[in-house]
Amino acid sequence: MSRRPSYQFTRRSLLSGAMAALATPALPQGLLTSPRPVYRGGPRPPEADVLVRGAGISGDVTFAVADAATGDILEARGKDSLIAPASVTKAITALYALDVLGAEHRFRTRLMVTGTVTDGILDGNLILVGGCDPTLDTRGLALLAMRLKEAGIREVRGAFVVHEGPVLSVRAIDPGQPDHVGYNPAVSGIALNFNRVHFEWKRTSGDYTITMDARAGKYRPEVDIARMSVAERGQPVYTYEDAGGRDNWTVARGALGREGARWLPVRRPGLYAGEVFATLARSNGIVLKPAAVISTLPESVVEVAAMESAPLSQVLQAMLKFSTNLSAEMVGLAATEKRAGWVPTLEASAREMNAWAQESLGMVAPAFADHSGLGSASRVSAADMVRGLGALGHASLLRPLLKAVKLLDAEGRPTNNHPVKADAKTGTLNFVSGLAGYVTATDGRELVFAYFSADEDIRATLTRAERERPPGGRSWASRSRRLQRKLIMRWGAAFRDQTAELAE
Repeated sequence: MSRRPSYQFTRRSLLSGAMAALATPALPQGLLTSPRPVYRGGPRPPEADVLVRGAGISGDVTFAVADAATGDILEARGKDSLIAPASVTKAITALYALDVLGAEHRFRTRLMVTGTVTDGILDGNLILVGGCDPTLDTRGLALLAMRLKEAGIREVRGAFVVHEGPVLSVRAIDPGQPDHVGYNPAVSGIALNFNRVHFEWKRTSGDYTITMDARAGKYRPEVDIARMSVAERGQPVYTYEDAGGRDNWTVARGALGREGARWLPVRRPGLYAGEVFATLARSNGIVLKPAAVISTLPESVVEVAAMESAPLSQVLQAMLKFSTNLSAEMVGLAATEKRAGWVPTLEASAREMNAWAQESLGMVAPAFADHSGLGSASRVSAADMVRGLGALGHASLLRPLLKAVKLLDAEGRPTNNHPVKADAKTGTLNFVSGLAGYVTATDGRELVFAYFSADEDIRATLTRAERERPPGGRSWASRSRRLQRKLIMRWGAAFRDQTAELAE
């Protein structure tokens, strides 16, 4: 198992590192190394510039690695160059949420009522209120419906409405992505099944049987808010239309084969959750009117049932493990709402996180455009990411939530049994690859690192349709990931517990 130590970056060490950097001429693309350390046996690790040249990666490669105790940068390449961080952004989002909300914070989805309840009859409205819980699924809504029954309500004479929650609602995280990719759903204060609907098809007697449902566990409620029809064409595989209250999809018959399934994004999270909840309420004998969405909660409301998430630390661990974009956006928005109140856009919420990162982490110029890294407008430097991950002892909170990095054995195969240990957050977009986190060297010295590579020239040529699987993208990313591992192995062997001068 990797060691998960407590780090002690301080504002003094960050400032001293920054002053040292100012005293050295800027070499943004050159490889800068500390004096060659004295090795204590074993083969000398290859120099970083040799590894970069041999990686075969087009575009820019930048990185920085620092001593965790002092903040001194030990080795860097293009450390101040701004580059797209992709999902490495989620590491900063996690620190933001932990600091503002607290590790034990629980997101709360509520049922509230207006009017009065007499003999089980609600003479008023029932309101489903989102509380920014990114993990709510159909099983959770089913439990909430049972709790409504246990509260004694068996009939609702008024309306059934959904208040999406205390944050904005947007139709997609990144409008530039293909319509059908499930990792780019709508974002609001309520989410069900990560705001995705399950599309399944099966060919019988020459035709297709299609279902669109909100499945989770034993529950399979079909939905009408998202509809699918099969079109007689070869391409495009999917089309999407905003049909005034519904998500209308078509799929090319030639792309289906015999049977299959996939998750599609939901663009109306409030109506989706409302429709599914109404179905589950009916199974408990409570009939509701069709759901509508309201933007403001009435002043006189009473809570009658609620559903809470796991603690934030567990939500973040899953978010970082599976790199769930929706979770990152929702917890980031929840943190901003608590810190600064309502914000109109994801970009505005990200700017608030940038300000927090400068104030609390000592970052110099973070330029995140969202909380997940899915949008391509975000920029950060390797040096700034190292500052952020190492600042103020936050690493002791973050490292246990990160995934262990598999390094390479003598035959070049990924292994968990390498003497160097690393825990980090990955980041991948088309022709963008990042990794940032913590390294324990072979003799226990603790390091913080960030690596980013990107070929913006190739990215600029990609069409919207190519963004799901761009030609050459997989092999480029594989080469970048291999370089990341080799650099970590180098740092873990080269920068053991010994005095090293600043690289810059």
